[in-house]
Amino acid sequence: MASEYDLTVHEAHDLLKSRKLSSLELTKAVLERIHRVEDKVHSFVTVTEDMALTQARQADENIKAGNLSPLTGIPALIKDVMCTKGVKTTCSSKMLSNFIPPYDATVVERLKAAGMVMMGKGNMDEFAMGSSTENSAFFVTHNPWDLDRVPGGSSGGSAASVAAGEAIYALGSDTGGSIRQPAGFCSVAGLKPTYGRVSRYGLVAFASSLDQIGPLTKDVTDCALVMNVIAGYDVCDSTSVDRQVPDYTKSLVPNLKGLRIGVPKEYFVQGMESGVEQVVRRAIGKLEELGAEVEWDVSLPHTRYALACYYIIAPSEAMANLARYDGVKYGFSAKEAENMWDAMEKTRQYGFGPEVKRRIMLGTYALSAGYYEAYYLKAQKVRTLISREFAETFTRYDALVTPTSPTVPFRIGEKADKPLQMYLSDVCTLPANIAGIPGISVPAGFTDGLPVGMQILGKPFSEETLFRVAYAYEQAAGWQKRRPNL
Repeated sequence: MASEYDLTVHEAHDLLKSRKLSSLELTKAVLERIHRVEDKVHSFVTVTEDMALTQARQADENIKAGNLSPLTGIPALIKDVMCTKGVKTTCSSKMLSNFIPPYDATVVERLKAAGMVMMGKGNMDEFAMGSSTENSAFFVTHNPWDLDRVPGGSSGGSAASVAAGEAIYALGSDTGGSIRQPAGFCSVAGLKPTYGRVSRYGLVAFASSLDQIGPLTKDVTDCALVMNVIAGYDVCDSTSVDRQVPDYTKSLVPNLKGLRIGVPKEYFVQGMESGVEQVVRRAIGKLEELGAEVEWDVSLPHTRYALACYYIIAPSEAMANLARYDGVKYGFSAKEAENMWDAMEKTRQYGFGPEVKRRIMLGTYALSAGYYEAYYLKAQKVRTLISREFAETFTRYDALVTPTSPTVPFRIGEKADKPLQMYLSDVCTLPANIAGIPGISVPAGFTDGLPVGMQILGKPFSEETLFRVAYAYEQAAGWQKRRPNL
């Protein structure tokens, strides 16, 4: 048998159900793995060892009593941007380094009700702003496939923990690719659901019209199982959509007969690494073998404006959302100050890191008098054009397939002084956030020993179609079985 920490959610569930493994044994195996590799990977901001062992014992009691759901007793990591009652929630920022929320985010509440064992909170780019997890105020997370490289971001800790066997599954959040890009970089499955499909209540806001919570898992089946629990309407979130949640595992079928798939040429951007392009084109060829009708030359001309549009809208919303960190109500507070205004200025000066400050300034500029119409308003109009273009394209295709990222994981520090190069990491993922559509990244293979992800996009609330394409490909290709050698 594979090491316990290498199990998928569904494999662990089968063992727990047949009593061949207890939740306590599984949790101890994962904790032991954390003790062994965490000093190399740095996935966790906080490890909640005592809580995990208590929850595991409770899960074993529940299993004995016959109360067993697909996630009962299974160790998970929660990205440190979601509120966890009584457990520090830092957003990997000095600003919130000692913040302990008095309540759970809705997704955490739902996972707890399903019997989750919480191993801790995952490291991330500060306030989810970044594509490499190098912007954490605490430390950089390393990619388990090559410790000199980034795991992607901002959900780098979540993706790396799943790849390294430090959690069986994890939750991340995705504002411009922050679930899918790290999933691609770490060779795991990662889904950004349709905007409004999963509650954002208790998610610390970055850009409220773009943020969405989703799963990072070892395979597509696990992704569907986690989505079955976290998806659905929530009265606490005014953007949550009241619509029935299907059983996503029913769409996991191994063939693609009758499905029409488009390959948008704009996603094979200039500067894309040739190894990445070859791997993704081979993977798309596999979809044809599985019975899909693939059209290779679809055009989405507005895609090339998505990056500029995103870097106006996201910083503008971030600037508004981060105004609450004033050093008065909670969080870091600069004490050495002459008056209230000085205190507020110093709190932000010392509490926020450079990338967060950069985005606050971008947003403030875009929303300032005289520039609002030239930037923010124009970006919102472009957003409408991008959404319409997707909607029109999905009348002809069931799904679109693209690379997840134009590059393999880059070296730590390689793009630290090149913010524009860093922003280009999200060029394939952020159009989905602008349009509010779902996207999943699945492992597509390797080039020079480094992981490459394939992204599948669909129309709003078509997660079932995405799971079908992703599952059929995964079962035929088998990349999900590979584990990094740590």
